Amino acid sequence: MHRLRLCAIATVTLIAACSQPAPPQATRPSKPTYDIVAQVRAAGEREKSAIEVAPLRDPGVKGLEQAAQADERAGKYDEADAKLVQALKLAPEAPELIQDRAEIAIRRQDYPLAEQLSKQSFEMGPKSGSLCARNWQTVVEMRLQAGDTNGANAARGALAKCHIAGPNRF
Repeated sequence: MHRLRLCAIATVTLIAACSQPAPPQATRPSKPTYDIVAQVRAAGEREKSAIEVAPLRDPGVKGLEQAAQADERAGKYDEADAKLVQALKLAPEAPELIQDRAEIAIRRQDYPLAEQLSKQSFEMGPKSGSLCARNWQTVVEMRLQAGDTNGANAARGALAKCHIAGPNRF
């Protein structure tokens, strides 16, 4: 009788242990099979609006921007981001630098930050031309990574509005 009771307790304990939900694991996005940043930058290159805003840069900011680009090429994404943050302290109203940070956030696989920074850059930026295209292509890509097809399609619609056609010249 004692063995039967012990066996029943062991069975109940084993069943209870098996029915517990697995502990939640960190949801780190899987690495995409293509270069997202290359897609974002290509969207900016393809955009040929009649109006393109090209800001003048302080030499100190330009130097930090170039150093950040070198760090990115070397795969030093944390260092690149730190340089861009430093550049933004000198030029806080620079939407191009904010978009550059968004692209570094993509490299670091911090997709929520990348989307947030791109939207911030768009709000501060010219809302047309290549920067606008990079902003919205970033949102498209982040929505795709999140599995949000509707959000990606809405962002594609906003991306199409970045283009401003020039006047007809006969």
